[in-house]
Amino acid sequence: MCTSITYKNENFYFGRNMDIECSFNEKVVVTPRKFPFNLKRYEDMQSHYALIGMATVIDDYPLYAEATNEKGLSIAGLNFPGNAVYLEEKEDRFNITPFELIPWVLGTCVTVEEAKAVLQETNLVNIPFNDQIPLASLHWMIADRNYCIVVEPMEDGLRIHDNPSGVLTNNPPFEFHKMNMTNYLNLTAHYPENRFSLASKLKPYGVGMGGIGLPGMCRQHLGLLEQLFIK
Repeated sequence: MCTSITYKNENFYFGRNMDIECSFNEKVVVTPRKFPFNLKRYEDMQSHYALIGMATVIDDYPLYAEATNEKGLSIAGLNFPGNAVYLEEKEDRFNITPFELIPWVLGTCVTVEEAKAVLQETNLVNIPFNDQIPLASLHWMIADRNYCIVVEPMEDGLRIHDNPSGVLTNNPPFEFHKMNMTNYLNLTAHYPENRFSLASKLKPYGVGMGGIGLPGMCRQHLGLLEQLFIK
């Protein structure tokens, strides 16, 4: 499952995996400041912030799956089938196609706060790149070193959620993911405490056992955690 994640220490990191079974001829693409983006239903972008990310280039146009601009603002699109709704044009909104969202936001915004303000006035229109390439059903995570949001196109328009965890995966919608996190209240980065029975002197027998119960956790992963913590 595709997952986008942020990490911050003295630096800020933004990344994602693309967990799919086929290639779309994606590659690392750098878009310079003066590369023209000809938008379908909005004025063309002749000048913008520079971008770098993974994209499929078709007809000299970079279709970004994720990217970061020169100011450190980052976006990743993740699979959202059955939930993503793209609408007809609206006169009182910025009418942007889904494949234009990444270059448009990263080309004009420096921070998530700026991106959020722009997106509140944005309508994602149901216009594909061309007749052979349909629109992907996506939701997006947008982050800088101070703030993170999730953007989901729904029937009532774009829903924008604060995302303090700095993580997003595919379906279902973000509200479900927030609720689902409560199922893992007992996970801990520390040695777990014995809550089973005070009569039994139970102790962890390995490093990383506070992660047992995490989806996908098994003995192999526990061994990897032990190696990481020991190092």
